[in-house]
Amino acid sequence: MWLSIVGFLVSAFFIYLGGRRLSLYGDIISKETGLGRIWIGLILMASVTSLPELVIGISSVTIVGSADMAVGNVLGSCIFNLSILSLMDAILPGQPLFTRLANSHVLAATLCTILLALVGIGLFLPNEIVILDWIGVTSIAFIFVYLISMRMLNIHGLKEQARLKAAQMKLSFEGGEDTPEKEDLKHMEIGLNRAILYFALNALVVIAAALALPSFSVTIAEESGLGESFVATLFMAASSSLPEIVVSVSAARMGAADLAAGNLFGSNIFNIMLLSVSDLFYTQGNLLKDASEANIVTVFAITIMNAIAIAGLTTRVEKKELHYLTWDTLFIFLIYLGALVYLFYSG
Repeated sequence: MWLSIVGFLVSAFFIYLGGRRLSLYGDIISKETGLGRIWIGLILMASVTSLPELVIGISSVTIVGSADMAVGNVLGSCIFNLSILSLMDAILPGQPLFTRLANSHVLAATLCTILLALVGIGLFLPNEIVILDWIGVTSIAFIFVYLISMRMLNIHGLKEQARLKAAQMKLSFEGGEDTPEKEDLKHMEIGLNRAILYFALNALVVIAAALALPSFSVTIAEESGLGESFVATLFMAASSSLPEIVVSVSAARMGAADLAAGNLFGSNIFNIMLLSVSDLFYTQGNLLKDASEANIVTVFAITIMNAIAIAGLTTRVEKKELHYLTWDTLFIFLIYLGALVYLFYSG
């Protein structure tokens, strides 16, 4: 088992290295293309930082043959991503996190909740409506809802970007000055083409490292007796979500809170859609039917965390009541811990 743990840690380390610079190059791409941080965070950054979940999901069902590992990793990544909101709120001085964010994230969290409801239905119902030999109607629904979500987020993001530009023009006309944001990398030193190239190279590192995680994780689960759901939700999800945590924390420290939050909410939407890809490769049966029912608890926990985030984005408190955190981000973190405790004892 110790050899598997070492291999697990090495793979996680390379995922960390690959994801470390993605926020910087993503921010360059957003400014050079004029697409804006919200759109880049929700779509481009979310898709790239979710590549480990894609690779792990496919290798879990093809190499290892574990539906529970694939589902647990996706849901574990989603719940882990939302817990990063608490970390971001704790490290950012001054205003609470949700007060800094654009309204577009309310839509993203709502759409993610709809996808989660479909996952819960697929896990709970005794029988699945099968379209092909093994692919269920829920898998098709994931893709359909994902495409609609991306369309809605794109339209809403463009409107939000236009509103922000109008506000900046008004500020400039009135004689106000924009406060420059802190950046770890000067955008003038790296052009768009080089930023895209470096972005792609780091993405390849993330994919290569993610390929090895499932086999190490299954060995750890079997020899430790912790259970696949717990190992997938905690260890695999935390490792595959290393790009999200590195990208989000780096972006938050750069002053790009919308890029960071968009990456997290967008990653969750993309992750759930990846269940349909894993189901396509899982030819032994139906993916959600063969996964453990303990995953329903994770679905409920993520749904509650999304609801708290929506409430926080709506109320927008002016100061942190708990010095480092607000009540909403504290409850998000507590629900994450509660879900892990349940999965540990159920496993």
